[in-house]
Amino acid sequence: MHKYFFIMSSINHSYFRYFTVIFFCLCLNLTGNAQQYGSDELFTMARNAAFEEDDYPKAINLAKQALEQSPDYTGIRIFLGRVYTWSDKVDSARVAFERVLKDNPGHEDGSFAYGSLEYWNDNSKKALNIINNGLEKHPESENLLLLKAKVLRDLKEYKLAQDANSKLLKINPKNTEARSLSQRLTTLSAKNQIGATYDFVYFDEQFDDPWHLASIDYSRQTKIGSVVARVNYANRFNTNAFQFEVDAYPSISETFYAYVNAGISDNAGIFPEYRAGFSLYANLPWALEAEAGFRLLGFDDETWIYTASVGKYYKSFWFNLRTFLTPSNNSVSQSFSFMTRYYLGGADDFLSIRIGTGLSPDNQTNNILYNNGNQYRLKSNNISLGFRKTLWATNVVFIETGLENQEYRQGETGNQLTIGVGYLKRF
Repeated sequence: MHKYFFIMSSINHSYFRYFTVIFFCLCLNLTGNAQQYGSDELFTMARNAAFEEDDYPKAINLAKQALEQSPDYTGIRIFLGRVYTWSDKVDSARVAFERVLKDNPGHEDGSFAYGSLEYWNDNSKKALNIINNGLEKHPESENLLLLKAKVLRDLKEYKLAQDANSKLLKINPKNTEARSLSQRLTTLSAKNQIGATYDFVYFDEQFDDPWHLASIDYSRQTKIGSVVARVNYANRFNTNAFQFEVDAYPSISETFYAYVNAGISDNAGIFPEYRAGFSLYANLPWALEAEAGFRLLGFDDETWIYTASVGKYYKSFWFNLRTFLTPSNNSVSQSFSFMTRYYLGGADDFLSIRIGTGLSPDNQTNNILYNNGNQYRLKSNNISLGFRKTLWATNVVFIETGLENQEYRQGETGNQLTIGVGYLKRF
């Protein structure tokens, strides 16, 4: 009996020990499940929640868990600040970024993220201070230089903005966004500009005498944008004439600006008696620019021409496709042009090529052909090559040559050769 009791007690004791071990292992397993992810894995999960699931609260929670394990993990803290930024939790984002820059003064990614936050929240002066501190440590940071150019543009420090953007383009001439910004800053950065152009136009069939066209202009940067006054001269058909024009490029916002034109002439047979134009431009994401507008030419009759274009910067290239549409009683005449620039340096250093069909009201060498109500239907094909170069920082010279095969009467065509030169001085 005692032996039996001893055996049973041993068996019971063994089962107790067995279940105790199993229970202990289960507890360890449950505890391990709660802590099975490291900070890197949690960071990966947080990024997936933000970028793949668009679940910012989940991303914030996972990033916080990761920082509990690795409080000095700078990349996670910057990410957390960015998610706070995207969630409009500006104060929380500032706390995260300030911790990063306190521990790592001038940190490149941290300075860029914090500077972007302040720039987006209309605190451009504070953003500039953050960016400058970052550039002291990383003077060739493309992100910081581009952001600095945008911030300075917002502060209307156009010359300094152009300097920062030009430095970036020297580091990386193929930076598409900097290339897109450069053209706008070039116009804004010069308070004054004078220019002169001359075009010689030769015809093998249409006219016996060549045409001579010239212009001088003065532009001034104002609070509303650039304003240009221009005097055009032409000698056509052995007759001299002048045209007076005013252009304006009012800035509406960071996205939109406009082109406004008005002009009159003393000889409606050589120039339009009057002209007007308007275009609205939009700077779009991905370095795209779109335009829509109209031109009005007043000869014996008024001619309305509508235009639309789209431009795209890509590395060192700019591509532009434009159309002009001229309605008549029975149809709509269409002309198209495609232009490419290859930038060799800044905004005024490039090679260009343009091919097109039809007339352009913006081209002084052939817009006189709109004078006849039927002329715009005549066939025309053209190509031109150009070269533009900056000299000594504030001087720009350019040359362009073009060949056009023009149907000047139904069934009769001739070639038109144009050679043009120009000079600009900014001060």
